[in-house]
Amino acid sequence: MPQNFDADVAIVGYGPTGVTAALTLAKHGISVVAVERDRSIYPRARAVTVNDWTMRIFQSLGIDERIARVIEPQRALRWVAYDGTEIMRVEHPPSTLGVGPRFYNIYQPAMEAELRACAQEYDLITVRYGAEMTGLEQDADGVTVTTTDVETGETRTLRVRHAIGADGGGSATRELIGGRLLGDTLDVQWIVVDCRVKRWWPDRDLLTFWSDRERPVVDIALSAGNHRWEIPLKPHETEADFASEDDVWPLLKAMGVTTDDVSIHQWAFYRHHTRTADAWRAGRVFLAGDAAHLMPPWAGAGMQTGMRDAHNLGWKLARVLKGELDESWLDTYETERRPNAAFYTDLAVRLGRVIKQEATPEEIAELNRVPEGTVTPFEPPLTAPPVLEAGWIRGPVGDAAVVGRMVPQPVAGDTTGRMARLDDLLGDGFVLLGADTDPAGLLSAEERAGWDALGARYIAIRPKTAYTRGPDELVDLDGTLLPWLARYGVRAVAVRPDRFVAAADVSGLARPSIERSRPR
Repeated sequence: MPQNFDADVAIVGYGPTGVTAALTLAKHGISVVAVERDRSIYPRARAVTVNDWTMRIFQSLGIDERIARVIEPQRALRWVAYDGTEIMRVEHPPSTLGVGPRFYNIYQPAMEAELRACAQEYDLITVRYGAEMTGLEQDADGVTVTTTDVETGETRTLRVRHAIGADGGGSATRELIGGRLLGDTLDVQWIVVDCRVKRWWPDRDLLTFWSDRERPVVDIALSAGNHRWEIPLKPHETEADFASEDDVWPLLKAMGVTTDDVSIHQWAFYRHHTRTADAWRAGRVFLAGDAAHLMPPWAGAGMQTGMRDAHNLGWKLARVLKGELDESWLDTYETERRPNAAFYTDLAVRLGRVIKQEATPEEIAELNRVPEGTVTPFEPPLTAPPVLEAGWIRGPVGDAAVVGRMVPQPVAGDTTGRMARLDDLLGDGFVLLGADTDPAGLLSAEERAGWDALGARYIAIRPKTAYTRGPDELVDLDGTLLPWLARYGVRAVAVRPDRFVAAADVSGLARPSIERSRPR
């Protein structure tokens, strides 16, 4: 019997994670209904940064140039004691991902508004503001979502094929599917003070962590003329002690900040969480972002981890719904994303020990230790390019392996002389890249059939000193991609739509199996 669906996917929560999921699905022709309790964007700046991985996701959605207009490059990070001693510094190397700087400062309300404006241009995206998800039932064919208008109490139902809970740390979606949030919440409460900048002061453009056991402070330039300080309350202090602007100012003045420098815009309070849901999926319902994991802010990765969840799930779910991929592909979502969320959570905890002066000199040195004999150029974990540790990949991972790494994105040229960033020339699908060779020639008939079933392209990457020989070729104009492949000793790699390497000739170019990537 035909099913009457209101949309393909329901998204509960329309913050950055929910909007990224909606944009990813709609870009691939999937209809979405988002349910959002609040009628306007949350006015306080929570996240403070995005990096080149997130910007490459924006590029895949066709919105990176629009987002770039409302964010600003970040210069560097430093951890400094109050006596001026610099404990640690992280300089941002140039990005290898073809999207500009490695890190950017953001003002989340402004960036979020631009994301929503991009989504408004899709007829496939419908948003029900002022509605709260109050019921969720699923069966073999789909999901029925019940919503309640927060003002009138009117209830409505949505019938969809799948649902994504992107509804934050207090996720009702997680509760309704029987999920549990495991981990800890620290007792210390923090005040976040957002200010409007009146004038420049020395090193304002450095993201500074003032390291101290009693009063560590985050001091960060946001975009659009905003600045933020995050300050822990002392044990005897409560929210009531900072009820007015006059109460808040002594905290800033203790940092040497005056009314000549800034005006206070707003302030809020929060606690640090280190929690992860026990499962990110129940049947046709998925969790993403803070609904699936909560981490301290020290790595600047909480919001971004949620957006990466949404993109990973979105491109797979879209292809499953269109019949291009088998439903078993959805098993790879948690397998791939959970280790990455755990990595950034652990990194945030370790960096938190530095700012609170709890880290030993050995711990600080370990964050910046350059291993001997590495194949991959060392970068501190905060700035290192992304990798997949598990999932839909084939072959070993690690320093000397290309599998699981994100392909760099140089400017490339096609056979007619068009010059563009690599992703713009590769398209949205699976592709095999050969180092000055046709990658199809390295495949057996069975292997070729496996990639053909995914609609893969086969492209030879030629050096700019050589002639191209056929239409399915690109030229490495920046001289970046061919040396990168040579570093790992490979002649060809299979690249996923999200630009991670799924396989390489040195460990076998056969299409990876889903069975290898199921959660354990």
